[in-house]
Amino acid sequence: MTTMFADTILIVFISVCTALLAEGITWVLVYRTEKYKRLKAEVEKQSKKLEKKKETITESAGRQQKKKIERQEEKLKNNNRDLSMVRMKSMFAIGFCFTALMGMFNSIFDGRVVAKLPFVPLSYIQGLSHRNLLGEDYTDCSFIFLYILCTMSIRQNIQKMLGLAPSRAATKQAGGFLGPPPQAAKFS
Repeated sequence: MTTMFADTILIVFISVCTALLAEGITWVLVYRTEKYKRLKAEVEKQSKKLEKKKETITESAGRQQKKKIERQEEKLKNNNRDLSMVRMKSMFAIGFCFTALMGMFNSIFDGRVVAKLPFVPLSYIQGLSHRNLLGEDYTDCSFIFLYILCTMSIRQNIQKMLGLAPSRAATKQAGGFLGPPPQAAKFS
C-alpha cells in the first residue's frame, strides 16, 4: 500500500513537472511573440465590444445592426482561428516531447497498480484505466489513466496561475467543444 501511495504522489509530481514543461515550451514558442500578443489583445477587445453590442441590442433592432454584429462575429472567429494557428507550432513540440516521455514512463510503471479507484470505470474507459495490469479488479488504476486525469486538471490550473489561460470573454465568444454555443442565431 505504501508503494502505491508513493507511486501516486510520484505521478502527480510528474504531471506537475510535465505541465510546467509544456507551459515553458509554449511560452518560448508562442506567448512571448509579438504576433500572439497582438492577436490576443485584438480578440479580447473584439470579444468585449461584441458582448456590449449584444447586450444593448433589442429584438426589434434593424437589419443594419444585425449585420454589424454578424460582421464582428466573423472577424472575431477569424482572429480566433489565427490565434489557434499561432499556437499550433507549440502543440507539435509538446506532442513530440510528451510522446517520448510517455514511452519512458510507461516502461517504468508497466504492470504496476499505482492507485485504487473508488469506483469501477465505465466499460469503454476500462481499457485505459486498467491498461497493462493483470487481474480482473477494475478498480486497479494504471499509470496512464492517473497521469491523464492529473495532467488535465493540473495544466489548466497552472495556466490560470501563470495568467496564460484565455479570458472568459474570449472563451465565451469563441464557443468551442465544451463551451456555450455561439448566440448568432438569436438575432436571425
